[in-house]
Amino acid sequence: MTSANSGAEMVDWDLAVATAVRLARPGPRVGREEARLVVSELRRHAVEAERHVREFTRMGMGEDTPGTPVLVVDRPGWVRANVAGFRTVVRPLTDRLAARRPDGPGAAAAGSVGAKATGVEVGAVLAFLSGKVLGQYETFAPAELPTAPDSPEGLFDQPRRGLATPPGRLLLVAPNIVQVERELGVDPHDFRLWVCLHEETHRTQFTAVPWLRDHIQSEVQEFLAQTDVDPSALLDRLREAFGGLAGRGNGSTAGSLTDLVQTPAQREILARLTAVMSLLEGHADVVMDGVGPAVVPSVAEIREKFQRRRDRGNGRLDLVLRRLLGMDAKLRQYQDGAVFVRGVVERAGMDGFNRVWTSPNTLPTKDEIHDPASWVARVVG
Repeated sequence: MTSANSGAEMVDWDLAVATAVRLARPGPRVGREEARLVVSELRRHAVEAERHVREFTRMGMGEDTPGTPVLVVDRPGWVRANVAGFRTVVRPLTDRLAARRPDGPGAAAAGSVGAKATGVEVGAVLAFLSGKVLGQYETFAPAELPTAPDSPEGLFDQPRRGLATPPGRLLLVAPNIVQVERELGVDPHDFRLWVCLHEETHRTQFTAVPWLRDHIQSEVQEFLAQTDVDPSALLDRLREAFGGLAGRGNGSTAGSLTDLVQTPAQREILARLTAVMSLLEGHADVVMDGVGPAVVPSVAEIREKFQRRRDRGNGRLDLVLRRLLGMDAKLRQYQDGAVFVRGVVERAGMDGFNRVWTSPNTLPTKDEIHDPASWVARVVG
């Protein structure tokens, strides 16, 4: 029997999923046969992209590196997959918050109400994000395997608990890919392969560099361990975030939620995480543009239109939510990381750049991301 102080009760995850699925906007109108063709093509492109990425990056070539699943999902499938991973990552924090609750029937009832409220809030955020993500390498998912499609349309993979090793999986969100290719007016077959090149790069990073997942996970867990677990203080910071984003007439803006929950120790950890995430995102962008001209005929048009879409967002509410959730920082990671990767490759070649994957000590610092020459001097010599 679950106790009142169980970490699982801090968030009603089932309600989060139900809320997100209910609030998620429907995808683009696609006929059943067209949908089948899209899903089939994305699966083929994922296989093709793996070969292109490994040849370009020279990562995992000639090695018997274990694969991870590739799942083509709809928006509800993306939500369910991310709840599983998110629940795993934040469990240490929710356990600590639960341990601070007082005992007694009143506390248990209040905790249940709080868990449901938090579940609704998490679900609302996931509903928003479910319409934005084209693909994702889900690093912290428990080991999973794709099942036979059993979505309402009978088309998409559904995440389930399995015995695959190593953990992690690649998600391709078919409705979002179709929606963006239509919005941009680009060749759909080229665009789908272009997206797969980016996401497959992330899968290659984590399968060819076995220590990378554990390193990032340890940093995230340390970040959470340093979190101020006073619920009232956290609530004050959330209110500050929303108030600043709403605008108070003084011209100032608040940072993202991650900015507002930091302690000094967390800032140091976040600096290291920012550097490695910039590396991973920038590397994926460089790979997709490096491979693209040979296999994606319209890559120049796709890159130009997609970059304009990244820059402009989709209106005021979209910009507010992007800033609150730290998505603007993610856009900077693509840009900063790509400049770093190109700068290192120009100075040391691809083999020299690949020394970045040697150990945590050879990852770039936050300062080195903006100064590739200093990383080359330190690591390559």
